Amino acid sequence: MHAADAHRRARAAAEAAANVWEDELTVRTSSGWVRGTREEDLRTDRPISAPVRSWRGIPFGADTSGAQRFRAAEKAPSWEGVRECYDFGPVAPQPIYSWQDRVAGREDCLHLDVVRPDNDEKLPVVVYIHGGSFIVGSSHMLMLRGFELAAQMNVVYVSINFRLGALGYLDLRSLGGECSANPAVSDQLLALQWVKENIAAFGGDDGNITLMGESAGGAAVLTLMTVPRAHGLFHRAIAQSPPIGMLHSRAQSTFWARELVNRMALPRAASVDDLREAEFGDIVRAGQSMMWRAGELFHLNSCYAPTVDDDLIPLHPLEAFAQGKQADVPLLVGTNSDEASFGKFLYQRQSARRRAALRLLASFDEVNAPAVVEAYGGAVARQDFAHLLTDALFWAPTVRVADAHSREHETWMYRFDFAPAALKWLGLGAMHSMELSNIFGDPGASRVSALTRMGDSALMDDMTQLMQSQWSSFIHTGRPNENWPRYEPSQRKTMIFDSEPQVVDAPFERRRQAWQNYHMLEWGSGRPELLAALGLETRQQDNG
Repeated sequence: MHAADAHRRARAAAEAAANVWEDELTVRTSSGWVRGTREEDLRTDRPISAPVRSWRGIPFGADTSGAQRFRAAEKAPSWEGVRECYDFGPVAPQPIYSWQDRVAGREDCLHLDVVRPDNDEKLPVVVYIHGGSFIVGSSHMLMLRGFELAAQMNVVYVSINFRLGALGYLDLRSLGGECSANPAVSDQLLALQWVKENIAAFGGDDGNITLMGESAGGAAVLTLMTVPRAHGLFHRAIAQSPPIGMLHSRAQSTFWARELVNRMALPRAASVDDLREAEFGDIVRAGQSMMWRAGELFHLNSCYAPTVDDDLIPLHPLEAFAQGKQADVPLLVGTNSDEASFGKFLYQRQSARRRAALRLLASFDEVNAPAVVEAYGGAVARQDFAHLLTDALFWAPTVRVADAHSREHETWMYRFDFAPAALKWLGLGAMHSMELSNIFGDPGASRVSALTRMGDSALMDDMTQLMQSQWSSFIHTGRPNENWPRYEPSQRKTMIFDSEPQVVDAPFERRRQAWQNYHMLEWGSGRPELLAALGLETRQQDNG
């Protein structure tokens, strides 16, 4: 009794102390008090246009190590007193691409960061899911810290960490043992629940939350739109360059689970429990090894992605959109014109490019793959092959999503064509993720900033102002500015962001028609010998 009484007194004293110090930087969350800071030039080591308030590294989920590895995320434990949130949390375990083969991060990685303008307005909320091929990245990558975005768009910006690679995006149920098919998706769902519950304390409008992401993060946005448990947790969605066709089929999950066990040098009968005993760094390194050495990228078979599990993700997102089972929210979606411009440099011979194109597409649909390849001139020219890669990974499935969503819900589609002179000269054009510099308003944070600076800075500034204005309008009101018409399947009006922005009807219509009958839902349909080796059968579905 004495101990319990002392505990109550200590808790009351901690809360009283928090109340004494409560100000615009000290906020009470469902897990405890957090104190943030004002970000200014001297603190960020980068110039920012206006001071913002930020809270770094707020835990929203419990440690995912030990018994919690491969399981669904759980809420963060509560704390007493005031937690100083001045430093970013650890990144999720991930490889560092260097000769040292080191692994960065910790499994206790479920943290998020909050940034808002230095004012007391109640503001719309943006929850951002980072990209990185489901393998690398973090909430606080230099480009994604959101200081300028929050200040210029006048929003509360939340960026989240979640598990990656084999620890977050690999369905291991085929190995036996208790696990979640989608640990990373459960992390993202828990983060959305935390935002819904707590963001009002930071001055955010919990009735106006936009879910936003790019690349793998864009695919996460579209996936969460089809997760029934996520419905109602956000009110608008922005998906930039989402490779939504890359979600794992049962065949892929089974294949990569076995491959991971093999790379870990474990017995063939190893279970999920055996993997829980391993060092997380060894799992990350084995995951990297199988990605680069299995040769499956030539079959459009990526190691990591969300998995259709008949539970958290009951349907392939493309199928869910086709059936109208996605979230009833406005959607802004689009791709870049040269997402896969690196494809120009992959093969030296024309015949090799054609064979590679057929091999890539046949993994999903052996019957219709040749017709798609022919729509790109046989994919023998370097540029045609790069365009085929861009459309297979990004544009074609994104158009399918836009068509389906726009039948019942407001949809806007864009294509980002803008590229500085140096990138055009190199033949790279509007590469994957290039639009982030303009949307986040921080060109210097780009990995190719040296090239983006080699051009007309006024054009870059104008594009930043235009895109931030459109994104901001959508976040605040649920629609872009009036000069951007809605997307509808009858016309497919698309905003082209370039030096001279314009709206065009049905861009690349011949290409789109070529993809219309192509099956995107079931990887492995064109590789019966592999399915037989895995003891699986597959099904062809009409997802047009």
